[in-house]
Amino acid sequence: MAHRSDFLVVGTGIAGLSFALKAARTGTVAIITKKNDRESNTNYAQGGIAAVIAMDDSFDLHVADTLTAGAGLCHRDAVELVVRDGPERIRELIAWGAEFTRRAAGSEELSLGREGGHSRHRIIHAADLTGREIERALLQAVSESPRIRIFEHHVAIDLITEHHLRDKAQRREPGTHCWGVYALDTATGRVEGFLARATLLASGGAGHVYLHTTNPPIATGDGIAMAYRAGADVANLEFMQFHPTTLYHPQARSFLISEAMRGYGAVLRADDGRAFMSEYHPLGELAPRDIVARAIDLEMKKSGHPCVYLDVTHKPPEEIKRHFPNIYAHCLHFGLDITQERIPVVPAAHYMCGGVVTDLNGCVSIQGLYACGEVACTGLHGANRLASNSLLEGLVFSHHAAQHATDFVARRTTAIPPDIPEWNDEGTFDSEEWVLISHDRTEIQTLMWDYVGIVRSNGRLLRARRRVRMIADEIEAFYKKTVVTPELIELRNIATVAQLIIVCALRRQESRGLHYTTDYPEPSAVFGASDTVISADWRNEREEEHDTP
Repeated sequence: MAHRSDFLVVGTGIAGLSFALKAARTGTVAIITKKNDRESNTNYAQGGIAAVIAMDDSFDLHVADTLTAGAGLCHRDAVELVVRDGPERIRELIAWGAEFTRRAAGSEELSLGREGGHSRHRIIHAADLTGREIERALLQAVSESPRIRIFEHHVAIDLITEHHLRDKAQRREPGTHCWGVYALDTATGRVEGFLARATLLASGGAGHVYLHTTNPPIATGDGIAMAYRAGADVANLEFMQFHPTTLYHPQARSFLISEAMRGYGAVLRADDGRAFMSEYHPLGELAPRDIVARAIDLEMKKSGHPCVYLDVTHKPPEEIKRHFPNIYAHCLHFGLDITQERIPVVPAAHYMCGGVVTDLNGCVSIQGLYACGEVACTGLHGANRLASNSLLEGLVFSHHAAQHATDFVARRTTAIPPDIPEWNDEGTFDSEEWVLISHDRTEIQTLMWDYVGIVRSNGRLLRARRRVRMIADEIEAFYKKTVVTPELIELRNIATVAQLIIVCALRRQESRGLHYTTDYPEPSAVFGASDTVISADWRNEREEEHDTP
């Protein structure tokens, strides 16, 4: 069975939904999502959207702040585009029904917050649940469009390109073209084709490549893996942003413990009770985020303990509850009273600054394919993301992608090929051997956490490359002979992205932004001006065994 539309969107975050609303003005849109329509990284975004709104702010200041955070690797044209488009995109969100916090009840003036790295107050927010409010507004607008249809519980497997055509000799255009995706309907177990004249990857990040992450379960790097397998370039995957303090609890998915708690006076302690941050930075607990994350990582490695502790018990209990009601309630739900007990915390993978390489219109090197949001490498973030620039990036690039895709569909000279085959599962079977590789997900996540995490070295990276490659080969062999399941699709993608992250990390022989290696602890002029691009020809390179990167 094949579904046909003018536009196909993979993902229901801010980039995918805003693209769909604009594309639907000229054609039909199909949206597929792995879970329900609200499950996206956008929905979990607590902070806000950075944009130049205040009278004392300027585009130049926002550009400068972004470039500083990106540690010399931002593409200035991308930064200028996003910053200058920001105010108009915010007005669009409000027009779609998003309700942001105002300075006072009944006021038209937006309340503007300020976060680390910003020189002015420019964070538009909806209390501390901005992503949820944006998701609500966009989904409401989408539900009112007769041209948009959302397919929930559909897991994209691979992009459909010329590689799938029965008669490859009849291709009329040079290069590789995308005609949609194959996706698994988890309700029926059937693989269906979703055919479209233009396809947008807006599938989010890859936090679940790591053992600890703030990301929702859907963030398994699917878009990056699919695009790479189809022949697209990916870049800068060594730059994974880690949040230093998330709740460590066996029954709890990683929950952010706000940096405001350290600003309030909470102290980081090792397992033996020692306050350690003063050993790493003069500002102690108030040191920059990457320094705090590296200090925690080193303490955990030295002690072998799975976490450190954030201690706020020296503060008055009622004051703690008043300042941090959400954190207090969440921890109490798991039997932890933060007014009496230390909070177990670990750093966690938070945001992928690299991804599928695009131009300023969101175009990928594959014709008819676009990428926006966390799945993409647009050049905005460079080596480190400035807080609250990510939602803005998704809005701005989806706007330009929708404009380009609309023109592309209108002038596309070749219709969707008639000989795209149905999904072929001949020779596969329902395997009872899943138990033999089901542990591979945790093994990869643990290897990535231990060897390709906050602090890296050549030795750790090479060990990770050897072990992850062996696991990935086992997974691929299993995939080729077995009926696909959501778990197997995600495992395959995690293995692919893990290998790509390792290759990027080995190639960047310097420390810059989010990438810190003990073998090259300083920035290098040689590597600092260039992206780490991995092309499809890495498939050949990866077969060679080297003792050095």
